[in-house]
Amino acid sequence: MPGIDRRGLLRAGSAAALAAALPARSLAAAAQAAPLELDASRPGRPLKSGHLRMGTGEGPGGTLGIDNLTLTRDGKPWLPIMGEFHFTRFPAEYWDEELAKMKAAGIGVIASYVIWNHIELEPSRLDWTGTRDLRRFVTLCARHGLLFFLRPGPWCHAEVRFGGIPDWVVSATHPRSNDPAYMAEVSRFWRAMAGQIDGLLWKQGGPVIGMQVENEYNLSGPGQGRAHIAALKGLAREIGIDVPLYTVTGWDRTVYPRGEVVPVHGGYPDEPWSASTDRLPPKENYLFRFDSRVSGDLGAQTRAKGRGDADDDMEDTPFLGAEYGGGVPVMYRRRPLIAPADIAAAVLTQLGSGVNLLGYYMFHGGSNPLAHGRALEETQRSGGYNDVPVIGYDFQAPIGQYGLPGPAHAALRPLHYLIDSHGAALSPMQVHAPAVQPRDKADLATLRWSVRRAGGSGFLFVNNHVRQYPTPGHPGTQFTVRLPGGPVTLPSAPVTIPSGASFAWPIGLDLDGLRLAWATAQPVTRLEDGDGPIHVLAATIADDVELAIDGASLQDGPAGFRRDGAGRWIGQVRAGPERLLRFGTAHGAAVRVLVLDRASAGQTWVGTFGGKRRLILTDADVMFAGGELELRQRGNRDFAFAMIPPEPGMTADAALTRRGGHYGARVPGPVAASVEARQIRPGGEAPAPVIGGPAKTVLQPLPETWKAAATWEFTLSPALLPEGGDAFLEIACKGDILRLHDGMDLLDDTFWDGQLWRIGLKRFAGRLGRPWRLSIMPLRVDAPIYLDDRARAALPAAGQVATLDSLRVVPEHRLRVRPPRP
Repeated sequence: MPGIDRRGLLRAGSAAALAAALPARSLAAAAQAAPLELDASRPGRPLKSGHLRMGTGEGPGGTLGIDNLTLTRDGKPWLPIMGEFHFTRFPAEYWDEELAKMKAAGIGVIASYVIWNHIELEPSRLDWTGTRDLRRFVTLCARHGLLFFLRPGPWCHAEVRFGGIPDWVVSATHPRSNDPAYMAEVSRFWRAMAGQIDGLLWKQGGPVIGMQVENEYNLSGPGQGRAHIAALKGLAREIGIDVPLYTVTGWDRTVYPRGEVVPVHGGYPDEPWSASTDRLPPKENYLFRFDSRVSGDLGAQTRAKGRGDADDDMEDTPFLGAEYGGGVPVMYRRRPLIAPADIAAAVLTQLGSGVNLLGYYMFHGGSNPLAHGRALEETQRSGGYNDVPVIGYDFQAPIGQYGLPGPAHAALRPLHYLIDSHGAALSPMQVHAPAVQPRDKADLATLRWSVRRAGGSGFLFVNNHVRQYPTPGHPGTQFTVRLPGGPVTLPSAPVTIPSGASFAWPIGLDLDGLRLAWATAQPVTRLEDGDGPIHVLAATIADDVELAIDGASLQDGPAGFRRDGAGRWIGQVRAGPERLLRFGTAHGAAVRVLVLDRASAGQTWVGTFGGKRRLILTDADVMFAGGELELRQRGNRDFAFAMIPPEPGMTADAALTRRGGHYGARVPGPVAASVEARQIRPGGEAPAPVIGGPAKTVLQPLPETWKAAATWEFTLSPALLPEGGDAFLEIACKGDILRLHDGMDLLDDTFWDGQLWRIGLKRFAGRLGRPWRLSIMPLRVDAPIYLDDRARAALPAAGQVATLDSLRVVPEHRLRVRPPRP
């Protein structure tokens, strides 16, 4: 009978016992309808190469290339995942562990703006030390096996004053043009930057694989337009920034010299830069793209009337992404709250639209630096289009401002692991549209789906989630996909696609010689132990999963599978972390398939431990670094995790208990504690809203109005901070703008959006034990500000509010696990 072997994995046993372990068929839907149809048999775009004038792609680490369909690495299709993390927005002493967090999340390429006015704090004095040490940051990326994509502007936007161009350059030149005075300043900045990365380029054995030229550029006129992008690329080449890829952002009618640079694309789940104070219409990010790669308004600061170049470049360039929103920033006039599914569904939809570089902005939040006490954030009163916090740049990113993984993190990891394991197969697969598509982005009734296919293999992508708009369930759903070898209808009986579901199902996927005709589960990763490969899938629409195996690839397998008329073996599997099924291939090899249930998929982490690729299932956050496994969680000192395949003999810095492949440990340390605060100033009258600025919207209150802020004082004991670890100050309150001070030093700020405000304390360890002040500007309930419904529901019906509901400190606990010594 099936049981748990000495490694904690389910082993195959008698046919009768295994059949009993499988559930009765539960995939049949209440209603039967004609299958949805898609013709993926047609040939896609023909391959074209050698026409894009990029830099040197050969180096000690191999060869990087590009054609009109995909990126390549050592001549093979390559689908990297890139996450934005701004080194100047995070303390340098913690870069190392934050990069380890990003790698554990499945990120393989780090992108970063080099924000000019973060580096040049005084005229003509470039400072590359401390949190501005670009060379050290890129070197750390290499140490973690991460590649690096340079985004040096010179105009970045990034919610920074003047888009990052220093004040003195703005006032003395014609920025974003070929004005000789401006180009001389750019040359001075870029030449110094080139010195920082010399020796770290791909051709030199380093991690720097690409450079984005400018950002959101759609200007035209003398010395602007395509001529300016050409001049910037020429300057980069002249000063020695020779990289395999040169890109430009492709949205908002961008212009560029085609063939010299490649467009990258993006899209966000909301538009905090919008002037609207209402819920926005459904975003086009949740539609599959078949005719255009360019999303709607992404917040470019300039406006253009002509047609952009990116759509005309679709036949010659691969679909690359750089700014798919891992979250959104909080802005004064608009403060949306983003759910994990809002991000995961939009990202999966772009992948199903053909994206072959999945790039996030931001994947890691941060904090804006101050320049000798001067604020550098974007404001409408300084000519920007938005008002943003002085310091806070959390972005609701998968990893937040203080390095804390957010809810979106768990929703994205399984997709990242799929790309890491199957990206080489997915990358050359071209996109095919279904026979019936939604009329437009507001059509919520028509199911949204696509297929990417190469040869006889593919992935079927479905998205039935649209942010803030309920979508209907689709009972009685089957899909007929026409492949070059004939049609495939899946699953074998109709199913219900639930409201809010988004997923990718494999078609004809090779699993080490076992051909998976289809599965109603999403591939996650491939593992291996002494008994051979283990392919991990995760349930999607239900925890009852259908697997269909091509009979020609199968010699023997579990009981409970039946044969259909096409010779496929089809079985229903109840998903769970111990559902390990063994198949014997026609070549005599053993392949095992592990099907995770939907809850376990959100607990999944994949990385290398003890020299092997492992699957870790845990509610804690995980890092794989220095040969060790580190788990972190807040408040709870009891850790629990499963490891597949297990590692007998591993040790930890607390006593480990084991039951099969499951482990537990309790660590010492402080517990969460409430903090007493004393109100030292009551709130006054909130200032009347002022309308103006470039956006013609409500403006952030002026500094002199802060006399109306309600203020509390409190002191945090250094004993609340675990030794070598972190703790988080959690502030529950209501108001408009929140600011935290130590004396006259502003530590952090944010605009209230209904969420807990969490502040990591380890970077402020030297300030603990001193009185801090929390100031809350009153919020007028009638102010023309967009708040999520959940936040609005917490406010009174009229008047103003500035209240502190609670303060507490929650310690972060750590468990380090080490493999056995050789």
